[in-house]
Amino acid sequence: MDGDISGLADRDDATRRPAGAFVGAGGGCEIAAEPRPLLILLDGIDDDAGAREGRTISMARDLSFERAIAFAAEIIRIPSLPGEEEAVALRIRDEMRALGFDEARTDLAGNVIGRISGTGAAPSVALSSHMDVVDVGDRAGWEHDPWAGSIAGGCLHGRGAMDLKGPLALQLYAAARFVDERPAGDILTVFSVHEEKGGWGMMHFMENAGIRPGAVILGEATGLDLCTGHRGHAELAVEIHGVAAHASTPERGRNPNHVLPHVLLALRELADAQPSHPVLGPATLAPTVIETWPRSGNVIPDRVRITLDWRVLPGWDEARALDDLRVRIAARVPAAEAGIHVEVLPGRLPFQAWTGYREENSNFTPGFLLADEHPVVRAAARALEDRLGRVPRIRPWKFGTDGGHCCGTHDVPTIGFAPGREALAHTNRECLDLDEARTAFDAYPALIRAVQAALSGTPGAPVHGVAVTAGAP
Repeated sequence: MDGDISGLADRDDATRRPAGAFVGAGGGCEIAAEPRPLLILLDGIDDDAGAREGRTISMARDLSFERAIAFAAEIIRIPSLPGEEEAVALRIRDEMRALGFDEARTDLAGNVIGRISGTGAAPSVALSSHMDVVDVGDRAGWEHDPWAGSIAGGCLHGRGAMDLKGPLALQLYAAARFVDERPAGDILTVFSVHEEKGGWGMMHFMENAGIRPGAVILGEATGLDLCTGHRGHAELAVEIHGVAAHASTPERGRNPNHVLPHVLLALRELADAQPSHPVLGPATLAPTVIETWPRSGNVIPDRVRITLDWRVLPGWDEARALDDLRVRIAARVPAAEAGIHVEVLPGRLPFQAWTGYREENSNFTPGFLLADEHPVVRAAARALEDRLGRVPRIRPWKFGTDGGHCCGTHDVPTIGFAPGREALAHTNRECLDLDEARTAFDAYPALIRAVQAALSGTPGAPVHGVAVTAGAP
């Protein structure tokens, strides 16, 4: 933890409006919900005593699919790279307040957290999507402006359309339906920061919020399948240290490049020995970037760094993996290479939140998998079958999600259901099919109720996995 954070505990405390305060949901679509009395605070208006004191009037909230997509398009127009989510976070928080959430706030890391109170003590269900997006790259390569949030050809286009601002808007508006029809337990919304950089936002929420949801439903793309896990992701480094010298007199230095082939062979051996999983597939280990310092072409470098991308299975332990890597490298590196040593480094990153909060933390996203027979998975599958008219395919994601933190680390049952094709994530073709989005939006209330009922019927249901089998040596 860096710096003085005493003033950052909750940026909303001093300015928070009462629950249900209307601040302008906007939208011009046809009203799709019964009017509900809302407390409206008319800040800065002095028309009469009623306005000054706040009055209760009947105001219809538009909870239609069309309004949700309009909001998705609006927040697509707010760029939000990791660490730069402030504008979109505050806009989402204000939308929650306008829709009557009982709580809508930001936390120290910059996540936006909402709550709709239930009528009883049933376990809470959290809907979660991330607010940050990856960079757009060359804008000329996009058929549609990545920051326009345009609709064409039956799709919503732009960066974040399906990863993940489109599904975020669907989750937000699906949750808002419970403002009038209160569930048995709380509905939470956790819209996270820094998911694209190791999931630090969800990591921070799970470790510091003092809230443990009964289950989490992620909005990551599933193509209307039911996703129940994924491999984890670790980014590590191996550094080879030598002694720099002028390239004209290499004998005066100790060139770490001479050891590099031996290290790469050790990495290949370890990659070939990775275990496999009957559902998630094999773990993989790949060297991705090799850098040297100094970078001048006429200098013997004193340091070589190899970046490793390690896709790991549930239960992977970083400390044991690092020890294994050190042993394999030591067996390969010639003992006669005096003046050269090899160091294996864990994955750590400095995180900077838009709130000003900073910390260094792991960039590891754990893997997880809920078994098909887990009560949450069974209940979700039944609810989706009723809504979709077919048995949903149950499968893992190919990529990583925030579920690695809430389920992989903290054992909170986590599933995913959303529109969108995984193959379009992080591409200049990113878009969200609106027919598929409408289907997901219509299914969400039944899915949320089913998951909450399953948690109430089986409190403390264990998070099961599937056995891992060893790979070929």
